[in-house]
Amino acid sequence: MKYFILFVIFLISIEIRAQLNDFKNINFTKADSIAKLYNGENLKNLPLLTYNLTINLETDVEKFRAIYSWICMNIKADYYMYKRINNARKRHKKDSIAYAIWNKNYSKKVFKRLLNNKKTMCTGYAYLLKVMTNLINLKCEIVNGYVRNSSNNVLTLENPNHSWNAVKINNKWYLADATLSSGYSDLNNNAFVFDYNDGYFLQNPLIYSKTHYPFKKKWFLIDNNSKSKNNFTENPIVYGGAFKYGIYPTKSLKLNNDVSKNDSCFINFHTSKTINPKKLKLKVNEGNEVLNLKLDLQNSNQITIEHQFKKTGKFDIHLYYNNEIVTSSTFNVLE
Repeated sequence: MKYFILFVIFLISIEIRAQLNDFKNINFTKADSIAKLYNGENLKNLPLLTYNLTINLETDVEKFRAIYSWICMNIKADYYMYKRINNARKRHKKDSIAYAIWNKNYSKKVFKRLLNNKKTMCTGYAYLLKVMTNLINLKCEIVNGYVRNSSNNVLTLENPNHSWNAVKINNKWYLADATLSSGYSDLNNNAFVFDYNDGYFLQNPLIYSKTHYPFKKKWFLIDNNSKSKNNFTENPIVYGGAFKYGIYPTKSLKLNNDVSKNDSCFINFHTSKTINPKKLKLKVNEGNEVLNLKLDLQNSNQITIEHQFKKTGKFDIHLYYNNEIVTSSTFNVLE
């Protein structure tokens, strides 16, 4: 029998564990509590707000955390503004000069709406985080580029659509994305839902590289990085649930995978967190069919799922954990 080996991995290397543990001795409870204390404050006096958020914290990372948390719990994503800017990007995608002129003129409206209504889109989040972090004498840069999800930049990177941040703490650069940490837009009710996702806070660059592609490759923050746009879009779609629960596909899993009918697929997971295997689900296409999972739990850091496709065709397979989508890929099942 032929075997198709498919790896979807929670924690892809010791290197990732090491980076995630850079601040393992730091308890962010105090920083988060201070952010909550000043919840609802306006943006009219940024130096004073930043001072109040950070004055009683000892370490730079705690100060950055308080600022980050406050932004994530106070600034709403503006879907209307996002659509306008996204349409402009598409309209001027072959004329960078025209887009730069349009963007410069529209930026005034963006920041006015941010200051007055505490609503913005990714550039506003990144700008605010940079300004407030610079006020505590930490280097913080805006990173522009692409973010990939189920509706944007799936097959090719055509639409620059996102901004995030790089911050230097203890002489080392880290990545942070306040936009994606803050919550999500409920399009059915035309409302923003605050739903903090800590997985985007100082996350490992290797993990960021699965969803974020910067214009300037130096902001991958990966040594000897040779990731091309084609390599990037060959990967599965990775969602916020992956960052939240620590579930990440390795290079073995692609966006499009060929397998043979009745051959076994062994799907392996590794995790740095304690998970409940009963909360893992593989759903087919629109989620109407849930695959039965045959689990192997012999290794405490690894879960192996075995599955056989019984019929030919093309199937969209979605991994869920705790009823939240984690990653998606397509399987072309052949005779």
